[in-house]
Amino acid sequence: MKQPIPPLILASSSPRRQQLLEEVGLSFTVVPPSDTAESGVIQGESADQLVARLAFQKACDVAGGVTTGLVLGGDTVAACAGRILGKPRDEKHAREMLELMRGREHTVHSGVCLWLRPGDRHLVRVATTTLLMEPISNEQLREYLVSRAWEGKAGAFGYQDGLDWVYLLQGSESNVVGLPLELLGEMLREFEIGM
Repeated sequence: MKQPIPPLILASSSPRRQQLLEEVGLSFTVVPPSDTAESGVIQGESADQLVARLAFQKACDVAGGVTTGLVLGGDTVAACAGRILGKPRDEKHAREMLELMRGREHTVHSGVCLWLRPGDRHLVRVATTTLLMEPISNEQLREYLVSRAWEGKAGAFGYQDGLDWVYLLQGSESNVVGLPLELLGEMLREFEIGM
C-alpha cells in the first residue's frame, strides 16, 4: 500500500528542479547542500558515475541535518565525444562546449538520490537522454552567447529555453531540464510512496 510522501526536502538551489517539482504538484522545502558536497570529476569517471556520485553526496550532506523527511539530491551533466560537460565557467567555455556539440548527437545524464529519514535507506538512479544539436551558424551561436541564457546550465544550453536547434531523440524531456520526473516516480514507487 502506498504511503503519502513524507516532507520532501530538495537538496538543490536549482530553480529548474524547483519548477519541475511544482509542475507535478509536489510540496517541498529547499535545503541546499554545502559547497563541500560537490566535487569535480574523478579521473576515469563516466558521466553516469559522476552524476550518481554527486547526487548521493548532495543528498547525504542534507540528510545529515534532517531527522524526518525524504531528501532529494540531483546532479546533471551533458556529454559529447567522450567529454563531460558541466556548467560553463564563462562565455569562452560556453562557446567551446556549444562548438563541440554543434551538428552532433550528445547525451544528458541526471543522477537522482532519494534518502529517507529517519534511517539511512536511500536509492540512487541515473537517467540518460539523447539529443541532437543542429549545425548552427556562427551568427546563431554568437546570438545565443550574447543572450547569456547558457549561464548555470549543464552543456551551456537550456532545452527549456525553446531553442529550435536542439532536438530530443530519445529519453526524458524533464531530464534535460535537470530532474527526470519519470525516474523520480519509479523511485518513489520503490519506496512505496505515491506521487
